[in-house]
Amino acid sequence: MEKIATRMAYGQALQDLGEKYDFIVMDADLSGSTQTAMFAKKFPERFFNCGIAEQNMLSVAAGIATTGKPVFVSSFAMFAVGRAYEQIRNSVCYPRLNVKICASHAGVTVGEDGATHQYCEDLGVLRTIPNLMVISPADAVEAYACIEEVLKYDGPVYVRLGRYAVPTVFDKETYKFQFGKAVPICEGDDAVVFATGIMLAAALEAKDILAAEGINISVVNVHTIKPIDKEVVVKYATKTGRVVTAEEHTIVGGLGSAVAEVLSENAPTKMKRVGMNDRFGTSAPAGVLLEKYNLNAAAIVKAVKEFM
Repeated sequence: MEKIATRMAYGQALQDLGEKYDFIVMDADLSGSTQTAMFAKKFPERFFNCGIAEQNMLSVAAGIATTGKPVFVSSFAMFAVGRAYEQIRNSVCYPRLNVKICASHAGVTVGEDGATHQYCEDLGVLRTIPNLMVISPADAVEAYACIEEVLKYDGPVYVRLGRYAVPTVFDKETYKFQFGKAVPICEGDDAVVFATGIMLAAALEAKDILAAEGINISVVNVHTIKPIDKEVVVKYATKTGRVVTAEEHTIVGGLGSAVAEVLSENAPTKMKRVGMNDRFGTSAPAGVLLEKYNLNAAAIVKAVKEFM
């Protein structure tokens, strides 16, 4: 499978959509990394570099959004969310303004930038804020497809993007993105793996490994963390009786917590969470870190087998 970083798809989507829609793009002096430079080059009059001032960028974006124009803001996830949390909560989400926070370089796959930049808490932090939709695309096709839907949606949205080139899972000719609708990829009765972001590819790899040993699992892509697809979560948990969640994020507050909340209220089910186990990362190549922190197919296989 071709490997493309979701941030690349984001940049291309903005550039393409700029022809069809009137919107503003803002960046915090990282447009080369976030890929908003593609839009800036083609539509310089609609692009604003706010400098290394993320809190100000979110406040300015909120102001522009009150005029009726959608605004995309981008920086590294650690800065767009970690540094500008108050502005996201009070200036964007409280008045429910049409600001799209598309943050790149999320998770440990930032690699050599180290623990200070490896933001593995964003999903947990943001899904607690009212009025905010939270999305974590699995591959470049899904990232590209979701951006136009994000643009059409009237309200604040967070889209989690990555630096790391990930396998392309979906077919760009046929894939359709729907907010809040989890995507079942394959069917099996022995367990279900709910995966988000780059861990979907790992879940599909785990599925093949397990199938060779006679264990058949369902794999479901959960691209929308909030609102989560309760119906699909309950359906597959009930069908298999064994649930594994997989995310490049802390197991505290992210997809695993969201699934556990749904199941505890609707269909109590045994489950295991694969993710960052309440720890910070370190500086190393992205591939090394995925192995070090067990964010891979082997960890998913192990979790499923512990059920059997």
